[in-house]
Amino acid sequence: MFELHPQLAKDCVHLGDFPLCQVLLNRDSHYPWLILVPRREDISEIYQLDGSDQQQLLKESSALSASLMEHCNADKMNVAALGNMVPQLHVHHIARFKTDIAWPNPVWGFAPALAYSEQNLALAVSRLRAELAKLSIEFVPK
Repeated sequence: MFELHPQLAKDCVHLGDFPLCQVLLNRDSHYPWLILVPRREDISEIYQLDGSDQQQLLKESSALSASLMEHCNADKMNVAALGNMVPQLHVHHIARFKTDIAWPNPVWGFAPALAYSEQNLALAVSRLRAELAKLSIEFVPK
C-alpha cells in the first residue's frame, strides 16, 4: 500500500492526483515548486517503475512542466529526481527565474526555506489546482 514519505508530507501540500502520481506543492515560497510522487510502493528510482509507469511519469512530468512554465512565465524549468534525503521516488519541478534568490545556482541549500503566509498558500493552492485541472491529463484535486 502506497504511503507518502513523512518528510514530503511535512514539507508539502497535497494538491491532488494524476493517474500515476500525487502532485505536491513544496512549502518554500521562494520558488514555484511542485513535486510528483508515483503512487508505487518501495520505489526509489525511475528505472524501477515498469515500462508503462515510466511512460506515464514522463507524460505527467512533461504536462506539469509545460503548465508551470506557462503559468509562471518562468525563464527555466528545473526537473530532477535526486532522492538523497528522501528515498521515496519523487520528481521536483521548479520554475526558475533570472531574478530568483538562487539564480543561476541550484536551489538546494542556497537559502533557508521561506514559508508561504496562510493567505498566500491558500491562493497558490487554488490557482495551481485550477491550472492542473486544465491539463489533458486527468487531475483529481485533493
